[in-house]
Amino acid sequence: MTTCRLCGSERTASVVDLGATPPCERFLTAAQLAEPEPTFPLHLEVCTECWLAQLPPLLDPADTFTDYAYFSSFSTSWVEHAKRFTDAAVERLGLTDRSFVVEVASNDGYLLKHVVERGIRCLGVEPSVNVGQAAREAGVPTHTAFLSEDTGQEVRNEHGPADLVVANNVYAHIPDIRGFTRGLRALVADDGWVSIEVQHLLTLIEKNQYDTIYHEHFQYYTVESARRALAGGGLTVVDVELLPTHGGSIRLWARPAEVAGEPSARMTDVLAREKAAGLHELSGYTEFADRVTRVRLELLEFLLAARKAGKTTVGYGAPGKGNTLLNHCGIRPDLLAYTVDRNPYKHGRFTPGTRIPVVEPDRIAADRPDYVLVLPWNLRDELTEQLSYVGAWGGKLVFPIPRLEIVEVGVQ
Repeated sequence: MTTCRLCGSERTASVVDLGATPPCERFLTAAQLAEPEPTFPLHLEVCTECWLAQLPPLLDPADTFTDYAYFSSFSTSWVEHAKRFTDAAVERLGLTDRSFVVEVASNDGYLLKHVVERGIRCLGVEPSVNVGQAAREAGVPTHTAFLSEDTGQEVRNEHGPADLVVANNVYAHIPDIRGFTRGLRALVADDGWVSIEVQHLLTLIEKNQYDTIYHEHFQYYTVESARRALAGGGLTVVDVELLPTHGGSIRLWARPAEVAGEPSARMTDVLAREKAAGLHELSGYTEFADRVTRVRLELLEFLLAARKAGKTTVGYGAPGKGNTLLNHCGIRPDLLAYTVDRNPYKHGRFTPGTRIPVVEPDRIAADRPDYVLVLPWNLRDELTEQLSYVGAWGGKLVFPIPRLEIVEVGVQ
């Protein structure tokens, strides 16, 4: 039985059980292929009191994020998304060269570099030593630490309160929701703003995006459950934006409760959509596991048929979500010869659990495979353009989510 980490209730219900998998970013070296590889249950449950969807906290974030394999700047579209956010936030909040912006989990400076370019004082709080160093080398001031209430207060004491605190794609990555939220409140000025981007559980359920369930994500939010989580730390959500990123995300705008004011019409509308989808009660979760099974069967049937027909299939990308999909489907190098990735950190390594080689992107043009399975499907537009050359030899792209789709590219 799981105890809800937000409200403490023991009333939880199963959403989907994906078996046991290794942590999704623990790529293996060649030497590690001969060693045991630990796996952990990957079972998503939902609390029927506060409706927070969550995994059991089986991993210590320090084991994953101290030396991290993910560098945000390798995605061109993600850097552009960060610039658009920066431009909009500066205009919305009236930020100037006298303002102070803090980003939590700032990664390699993909977002704050746009703040630096505007001459606005800023600081990244990033736990991963290697990506934090990359940010400093790019000219982004970065403090290496996990956010807690104490860390937030230390940063505030040294640098002053922040007019804007940004926490993009990190609110799902922390098991101590209460302590992290109090850390956000410690960072932000008493009249300041907090902006949080996180995947929306509504689109995850509606579009079968089960591969975004992995051990680094300890919880999955609706606006309602996020509202409750932030309220526990003294922050009130006053506005929400629906974003296409990661297949469907929400951008929450929150303020200290004392100055928050009334919620926007957009927030009211999204809460109504969630309620209509049944996500504020158990009915919205009951059929998800069956739809997950359908995705698995469709992908395996395709890969097996391609192999029997003598066709070659390789992967594009080695994201965390891809490793959930590969492990759940039991895909090995006999069905997916290798996958490529732009991040040189992963080259020469092997995907966790499935042990598929990760190589340089130019291997695709050299080998001319029949099919390229796109694992970071959330970057579909960007990668369809990048991989248009595959059509030159009649190759096709395969997208597994939300349903299997085979796409011709580069054909006029």
